[in-house]
Amino acid sequence: MAPRILLARHGQTEWSLLGRHTGRTDIPLLDEGRRGAKLLGERLHRAPWSGLPELEIRTSPLARARETCDIAGFGERAREWDALMEWDYGAYEGLTPAQIQELAPGWLLWRDGVPEGETREQVSARADEVVEWARSADRDVLVFAHGHILRTIGARWLGEDISFGSRIRLDPTSLSVLGWAYGAPAVERWNDTGHLE
Repeated sequence: MAPRILLARHGQTEWSLLGRHTGRTDIPLLDEGRRGAKLLGERLHRAPWSGLPELEIRTSPLARARETCDIAGFGERAREWDALMEWDYGAYEGLTPAQIQELAPGWLLWRDGVPEGETREQVSARADEVVEWARSADRDVLVFAHGHILRTIGARWLGEDISFGSRIRLDPTSLSVLGWAYGAPAVERWNDTGHLE
């Protein structure tokens, strides 16, 4: 079997609830986010996942992803990796899309990037690093990270420009699986939050 990558987005934070762009600001999980992380962990420890005993696990070092990983029960097995950090939003850190539209009407992150932060090319290169690592493994892998970097990884797994990420949203504490169909990269599961229902 060709290796797959399982993507777990961190749980709800105050800023994600308010729609504020949360790049490198280290925001903790809300109680709802901790509850979601626990439910995600319970799901991944039941069949058919059964704790994913053979998987290599990596997490963003930012607190909201690290805490999600820990609460889900994978903290001791996970290695922190800067490549999984969220997009550095630079001057737009902490702003909502509406606030950014006031500054730059018509702005779209996936097309325009951000001033004083990471470029689209830099984020794409980090995503490519994650995809290359996942595909080189001899087993499935699991990562805990953030909405925009995970959407970028999804786009790059499929061989698409990162602008494709604008069309594949991710909710907090969601589970996604990128795999293969007929020998080509494919989405097996996306933005699955069934464990939260």
